[in-house]
Amino acid sequence: MKSLFDQDTHQEIKDRLQSLTPDSERKWGKMTVAQMLHHCQQPLLIGLEKITIEKPPFIMGLIMKMVKSSLHNDKPWKKGLPTAKEFIVDTDKDFLKEKETLALLIDEFHQLKTKETWKPHPIFGKFTKEEWGKMQYKHLDHHFTQFSN
Repeated sequence: MKSLFDQDTHQEIKDRLQSLTPDSERKWGKMTVAQMLHHCQQPLLIGLEKITIEKPPFIMGLIMKMVKSSLHNDKPWKKGLPTAKEFIVDTDKDFLKEKETLALLIDEFHQLKTKETWKPHPIFGKFTKEEWGKMQYKHLDHHFTQFSN
C-alpha cells in the first residue's frame, strides 16, 4: 500500500488533485466534487491534531477496531461505506477554496514523515506512522477515484 509519506506518492496525489475540476464526473455517491474535497480534509486534520471527533459508543468502538486494518491494507475500499457523522458534507462548498485547502493539508501531513509518536485516532485507536501514511493515501485515492481520477 502506498503512503502519503512517500515522496513519489505525495506527488502523485498532488497531481491527481490538480487534475480535478468542478466538472469532474462522479462515479458513485452523493457528494459533489467540492464537497468531496472538503470531506477529504477531515482525516488529515485529525492526523495533524487540528480537530478531533467523538469516540463512538463502546459496542461501535469494538466494531471499528475490528475493521481498523482495512483502513491501511492493500484491499480497495468498497463504494458507499459509512462515514463518521462529523465527516458528512451536505452543504455547498467552493471548489477552488476546498481544492487549495486540501493541497495545503496534504503538504502539511506529508511533512510529518519523520514524526514517530502519534496520538491515537479518536475512533480507531493507535496507528503507527506507516499506518497513518497508508490510511491517508487510501482515503484520498478512494475519493479521487470516485471522481474519475
